[in-house]
Amino acid sequence: MPAGAGTRGLPQARRLCWLLCAVTFKLCQAEASVSEDKLSVSASNLPCWLVEEFVVAEECSACSTFQTKTIPECGSTGHVEKITCSPSARNEFKSCRSAVMEQRLFWKFEGAVLGVALVFACLVILRQRQLDRKALEKVRKQIESI
Repeated sequence: MPAGAGTRGLPQARRLCWLLCAVTFKLCQAEASVSEDKLSVSASNLPCWLVEEFVVAEECSACSTFQTKTIPECGSTGHVEKITCSPSARNEFKSCRSAVMEQRLFWKFEGAVLGVALVFACLVILRQRQLDRKALEKVRKQIESI
């Protein structure tokens, strides 16, 4: 029997395993407390509608050219809604997606899917014709060899 392979080695391995688990647990607790501190600091920089309850003051509408230049929320979708946060009584703008824009994107997607389907259908038809020609050529050669 090799050295340390008896019953003496097993309790030492358990102790080492428990020690490793305890160190890992302590490290995880330390990282969790650091991430909680970061969350509390960054929550003050967040828009009020992410951390508070809000009421929509103006519905989603397209941004004007002036709004596009002055309101950063207009940049992502081109539409914005004005909201009022209840506890802090702050008025802010929130980027939103309009129904017309969503409908346009849906039909663009449907058109792209239809186009891809037509391309692959044509490829299938061409490949089937090619395979049919090869099969007919093979049959013709077999008949000629008789």
